[in-house]
Amino acid sequence: MSTSSPEAVKKLLENMQTDLRSLSMECKKKFPPVKEAAESGIVKIKTIAARNTDILAALKENSSEVVQPFLMGCGTKEPKITQLCLAAIQRLMSHEVVSEAAAGNIINMLWQLMENGLEELKLLQTVLVLLTTNTVVHDEVLSKAIVLCFRLHFTKDNITNNTAAATVRQVVTVVFERMVAEDERFKGIVEQQPPVQGNTNRRSVSTLRPSAKDAYMLFQDLCQLVNADAPYWLVGMTEMTRTFGLELLESVLNDFPGVFLQHQEFSFLLKERVCPLVIKLFSPNIKFRQGSSSAASPAPVEKPYFPICMRLLRVVSVLIKHFYTLLVTECEIFLSLLVKFLDGEKPQWLRAVAVESVHRLCVQPHLLCSFCQSYDMKQHSTKVFRDIVNALGSFIQSLFIVPNAGNAAAVTAPAGGSGSGAQGTAQGGPGTGGGSGPLTTQAAFEYRGTWIPLMTVSVQGSAKATYLEMLDKVEPPSIPEGYAMSVAFSALLDLVRGITSMIERELAMEDEAAAEFREAHPEHEWKPQPEAHLVWEEMVSACWCGLLAALSLLLDASTDETATENILKAELTMASLCGRLGMVTPRDAFITAICKASLPPHYALTVLSSSTANLSSKAYSIQGQSVQIISPSSESHQQVVAVGQPLTAQPQGTVVLTAKNIQCMQTLLNLAHCHGAVLGTSWQLVLATLQHLVWILGLKPGVGGALKPGRAVEGPSTVLTTAVMTDLPIISNILSRLFESSQYLDDVSLHHLINALCSLSLEAMEMAYGNNKEPSLFAVAKLLETGLVNMDRIEILWRPLTGHLLEVCQHPNSRMREWGAEALTALIKAGLAYKHDPPLAQNQRLQLLLLNPLKELSNVLHADIRQKQLECVLQILQSQGDSLGPGWPLVLGVIGAIRNDQGESLIRTAFQCLQLVVTDFLPTMPCTCLQIVVDVAGSFGLQNQELNISLTSIGLLWNISDYFFQRGEAITQELEREEEALQKQAQEKGETLNRPFHPAPPFDCLWLCLYAKLGELCVDPRPAVRKSAGQTLFSTIAAHGTLLQQPTWHIVVWKVLFQLLDCVRKSSTTADKEKIESGGGNILIHHSRDTAEKQWAETWVLTLAGVARIFNTRRYLLQKLGDFFEAWEVLLNHIQSAALSKNNEVSLAALKSFQEILQIVTPVKDLDKAGDALAAMGVPPVLIDPLSASGPGRPLVRSDSLVERLTRYNGAELQAPPPGEESALEDSALWWSAWNTWYRTGTDSTRPPSGPTEKLSFIPSQPFLTALIQIFPALYQHIKAKFSMEDLKKLGVILHGAVSVPISSDASPFILPSYTEAILTSLQEAVLTALDVLQKAICVGPENLQVMYPAIFEQLLLFVEFSCKPPQYGRMETKHVANAKYNQIQLFAPAEWVALNYVPFAERSLEVVVDLYHKTACHKAVINEKVLQNIIKTLRMPLGLKYACPSESTWKLAVTSLLKVLSIGLPVARQHASSGKFDTMWPESANAFEDFLFTKSTPPDNLSIQEFQKNEAIDVEVVKLISTEILPFANFIPKDFVGQIMTMLNKGSIHSQSPSFTEAEIDVRMREEFSKVCFETLLQFSFSNKVSTPQEGYISRMALSVLLKRSQDVLRRYVEDERLSGRCPLPRQQVTEIIFVLKAISTLMDSLKKTQPENVDGNTWAQVIALYPTLVECITCSSSEVSSALKEALGPFKDFMQPPVSKVQNGES
Repeated sequence: MSTSSPEAVKKLLENMQTDLRSLSMECKKKFPPVKEAAESGIVKIKTIAARNTDILAALKENSSEVVQPFLMGCGTKEPKITQLCLAAIQRLMSHEVVSEAAAGNIINMLWQLMENGLEELKLLQTVLVLLTTNTVVHDEVLSKAIVLCFRLHFTKDNITNNTAAATVRQVVTVVFERMVAEDERFKGIVEQQPPVQGNTNRRSVSTLRPSAKDAYMLFQDLCQLVNADAPYWLVGMTEMTRTFGLELLESVLNDFPGVFLQHQEFSFLLKERVCPLVIKLFSPNIKFRQGSSSAASPAPVEKPYFPICMRLLRVVSVLIKHFYTLLVTECEIFLSLLVKFLDGEKPQWLRAVAVESVHRLCVQPHLLCSFCQSYDMKQHSTKVFRDIVNALGSFIQSLFIVPNAGNAAAVTAPAGGSGSGAQGTAQGGPGTGGGSGPLTTQAAFEYRGTWIPLMTVSVQGSAKATYLEMLDKVEPPSIPEGYAMSVAFSALLDLVRGITSMIERELAMEDEAAAEFREAHPEHEWKPQPEAHLVWEEMVSACWCGLLAALSLLLDASTDETATENILKAELTMASLCGRLGMVTPRDAFITAICKASLPPHYALTVLSSSTANLSSKAYSIQGQSVQIISPSSESHQQVVAVGQPLTAQPQGTVVLTAKNIQCMQTLLNLAHCHGAVLGTSWQLVLATLQHLVWILGLKPGVGGALKPGRAVEGPSTVLTTAVMTDLPIISNILSRLFESSQYLDDVSLHHLINALCSLSLEAMEMAYGNNKEPSLFAVAKLLETGLVNMDRIEILWRPLTGHLLEVCQHPNSRMREWGAEALTALIKAGLAYKHDPPLAQNQRLQLLLLNPLKELSNVLHADIRQKQLECVLQILQSQGDSLGPGWPLVLGVIGAIRNDQGESLIRTAFQCLQLVVTDFLPTMPCTCLQIVVDVAGSFGLQNQELNISLTSIGLLWNISDYFFQRGEAITQELEREEEALQKQAQEKGETLNRPFHPAPPFDCLWLCLYAKLGELCVDPRPAVRKSAGQTLFSTIAAHGTLLQQPTWHIVVWKVLFQLLDCVRKSSTTADKEKIESGGGNILIHHSRDTAEKQWAETWVLTLAGVARIFNTRRYLLQKLGDFFEAWEVLLNHIQSAALSKNNEVSLAALKSFQEILQIVTPVKDLDKAGDALAAMGVPPVLIDPLSASGPGRPLVRSDSLVERLTRYNGAELQAPPPGEESALEDSALWWSAWNTWYRTGTDSTRPPSGPTEKLSFIPSQPFLTALIQIFPALYQHIKAKFSMEDLKKLGVILHGAVSVPISSDASPFILPSYTEAILTSLQEAVLTALDVLQKAICVGPENLQVMYPAIFEQLLLFVEFSCKPPQYGRMETKHVANAKYNQIQLFAPAEWVALNYVPFAERSLEVVVDLYHKTACHKAVINEKVLQNIIKTLRMPLGLKYACPSESTWKLAVTSLLKVLSIGLPVARQHASSGKFDTMWPESANAFEDFLFTKSTPPDNLSIQEFQKNEAIDVEVVKLISTEILPFANFIPKDFVGQIMTMLNKGSIHSQSPSFTEAEIDVRMREEFSKVCFETLLQFSFSNKVSTPQEGYISRMALSVLLKRSQDVLRRYVEDERLSGRCPLPRQQVTEIIFVLKAISTLMDSLKKTQPENVDGNTWAQVIALYPTLVECITCSSSEVSSALKEALGPFKDFMQPPVSKVQNGES
């Protein structure tokens, strides 16, 4: 309820009346005037209440009267009454109804009471109420009231004193508050202040308003009083203390700074009165030195007095805080004084309060900043700010160095408890037992035996002082041990915290302003205020040395974790601030301090020692004292948490890490993590230290570069306590986060970080050289981490990063380089996987940049690095294969950079990559890379470490070729585009385009590269590779050659195929003939491949066959190339050299190839049949699908049909040429070239060895010769038009030679027919076929060809002779099959050679001769060349040998052949008898008959009768031929010949017995039938009426008479012998003979009967008749056989029995 509300007023009136009534009651007896006054007062109040509406105002107007009764009451000095009155007066005051006059009266009344010493507390209360409730009291009244209070302060009563003191304080405050309120009221009104006079008249206050004036007077008097001068305004003061005065001054200055700052009068007071006063009062403290003798001091006042000193410092604090700007010079003095008070020679309490004062300054960073600006930055001024900091520093140092010397109040015994109780008795200062410190947990500092406890003195950031607040103490208090240290410590921390946070705030604001400015004016550059920066830099440079000295010392001495934490935080914030301000030296100094603290004491780390050397050499002078940066003490009593190995090149035992080291390390991490951006070059320090710590703690890098605690067994020397074990994961986590945070650094800072890591790593590499100690991988691991988190701007750091890692990869220490590679590959993979903006696909440069280090790794020789590199490639392919684009050449280069000295596993990994590329990525890569793929695949084929890989890579080449084939058009287009671009570039540069196989179009070049690679592989030293490559090469050319353009074929033929053939031929001919025992491992090698030579032979075979096949299938295409003839010649040359090689396999294969290229037929005219069409286009139908499907790779599904392919590739190059004249001419040249090759091959291979045979002489095999001869017919078809006698002779030589070649005995069982079988070998068949082809050709050919017939006969007859006389092969000795039965053949010595059984061959030849003669007997050439004679001459041999022939069939065949030939030839001979061309034939024939019919050889003993009869029948045939074909035409035949025949028949007709016949067989063996026929023929001829000349007749007559005479003799002798023998039978021969004679007679009789009588000579008749008696005599013979023959002989004589006719008649006839 407010005092002016109606209710309040009503209550006031009631109360006042009540008070007055009470007063009148009390004073009724003793003080009647008072009573009356009271009663009239009641009336007065009632009247006022009744008359006025505004009762309070009316009351105030009349207040003097209203108050009067109460004043009178007080005058009674009766306590009860006085109390009642004072209460009433207070009530009035509180309702503000006291006027100024009334107030004056009240004050006077109170003054009296005071002088009488009554109701002192009530008085004070009343004064206070009066002054606080209203402002009516002014000037003298006010001063009186104040004096009253002062007077009460100095009474005997303590309570009164204290209350009075409080009241004085409040009253002083009220006075100034009134002034503030007054200023507020007049705030808006600008007054014209008269200028302040320069005089020092303290009363020049006319300009001030009333309240201000009061305040001024009061403050001025306070100064007077403190200075012990008389007051001007406070009249009536009796006594005053300085302490109270100073307190009042302080409170005014502190509470109303605005008053002094706004009013010049007050400022003047400050300058003129307060400051000199303070300085004067300080003087004893300044001059005083502890320990100096008091005799020297002139006056006792000189000793410093604690209460005043302390209050002075408080005043100074306030002055500095609020009026620094007014009192710049004065403050400089104050501050210098403060610094002096910290001196070690000052009393301990003085130092304590001084430190507290300094602390108060330290929590005001803006103030400090002003100091710096005002003093430190001015030229001739004291460096106040620096001095403060340094003083603090040296103060702290002095506490350690001068422990408590001469301070009576301090603890003298270490164990004694101090008065403040801050230190318990348990803490015994520095321990005496060795190095162990106090076993307590109290926070403390300990340094070189000085132990100083640390107490909590104030909340961080506020300077709550202890001794500056001890206003009640008169004696200097005892300062507990450690108090000053604790305050100084807090001050330091607050100083750092304040400065740094202030500057950082300003910097942040500046950054914001800059950002806004840039937004608003993007075109202008933001320029910060340089002044501000200068101030900050000056502040830092002024304070850092002192701070660092103090903090380092404290850090070393600290035994408390929290304290350590605070110190570290201070160092860290300072380092960061210096960094932000770009102050390198201080930044590095602070960082070095933290680093040193992290490492064990005296740890040798060069980076740190070098950077501190230049610091520790500076000593900072502070007003004559020097401050050293104290180096850490070694005997620090810290808890050891880890023992590890130092990271040095030489092992040096172990080092110890304490909990504090770990704590420092965490700070270091924190620094790097949060302030990395400002570290710049100090990264070096930070990282070096971290590396050493990580090493000592045994952290090792894991995946991605993060460090994990290593295994416990890292070394016997690493010992970690559980305390640190729990910290390790945290540390490693922070370490990782530290490098993760590098992504927030700007580019420059990032480069600093990378450079630092690189140089660290270089050091680690240096150390790891030459020893196998585990290297420090910290730097490498962290480079990796840094790279990984900065992927978005990887370009800027990629080169330094990877450049360094590549060096690491070449390090001899395996662990080191393994990590280098790990880091590098991880970075590359991450780089490629990262989603860059723009994506890699559009940023070629970046992609190549990322892949480049991968390529560089190929230059490293260490296998483990290459393995990592290739694994990386594999992973890149698996993850980014589709998007490599322009990076393919690099990747392929890496895959292909294999060398034979690298070992299998590397090659295997690289090959996996290649396989992946070929199977999955060919379509995604630029076509220009396909050539590289081919090269790389080829290089895998050529490596010799792993055969399977070589073979598989050939398969890959096949797959690649297939891919080319399927995607041909797309690839062509892309390559041609590329080519145009390159061409353009080359032209601009004025160079020629340089690529392999240049003139060919790019797509063809791709094929050529593929072929060239396969070609290289075809001459690999390993047979399996050669074989596979060869098959693949020819298959690809066959399957896909259609894609090539015509000029490209030229290159294929000359550069690929022929070059390959040359190489193979060369290698084959020089290959080693040594036997290879096994194919490596336990692989057995077949005997046909057990020498290098044999293995090369296989290659030669394959290659030659392949080339031949291509020539065959692509003939038309190749023929258009212009130099086809040369190519053909070269090919034939190759075939010839292969055919003549001393290897059966090669030579035979060469002929097969020869056959292949000759079996080329002219194209079919109608191309309806697809197969024929393809054949015509040079695509053999057989080759297309099987080859492509059965290629070494996976079978490919052919999407396109045959017809599509035909149409697609039916380009000009495949059109078959029309069979015109040119092609025919060209063909004949080709064929003749082939014929020459064939001839040379045949000649060389069948020429027998000249000298005596050595074992080494090479004899061609049968299959080879067969193949050779089989080529001729095909070849002949093409050359027959010009085939001449010359050529025929050449052919004959070869055929003869071929047939003569013997077989090696071990092959014979497979080739030779068994002795009994009459089969031809295939070679012999071939020879005959060749001749057959020839004769057929001659037969249908033109006339001029027929001259060749005789030559053919000659050739065949030569072969016929083989039946009796096998051919010789040079001088080789051969076994004849004829003298060895088949089963003995195996027993021949292996080196021997077996001649063939030539009989069947000779016989077949003979049949051919007969056949041919049959056809050609009448040909001129045959007649002229005496072919018939030659045939007969040749047949004479088997005929003559007869039973002596090697084979019985031979002479039988010879006879039949002779008969056939003669039956054809004789008529021709007779026809041409006159020409004389056959003259020589007749004697030849006669001899042949003679030799055969009367052979000298005897029939074999085992000949059966049936056989004999058969043979006899053959003889009879011959005689019959003579009787039918020769004798009837005797006139055309030479007489000598006829004579020879007659003699021969005669000889045959007279039976000559062979004595060897047994009795039983004799009748058969006598050839009776033969004799009979001879005889009959003889007779028939004798009686023929064709006799033309008497001579002939004579011959026959002669013959007859000889015969008859002989018969007569035989008969006679028989008769005589018969008689003589008596009963004995005659010998069988004789009986046979007589029987024969008898038979001959009967035959003769028959002949005579048939003959015309006139043809028979009379003499003959006589002789015949003369036989009769002799015959009759034989009748007596006893033999029945003879008897029966005799009957037959005698029978015909009946025809002679007729009656004789008369002679006349006879004569007439």
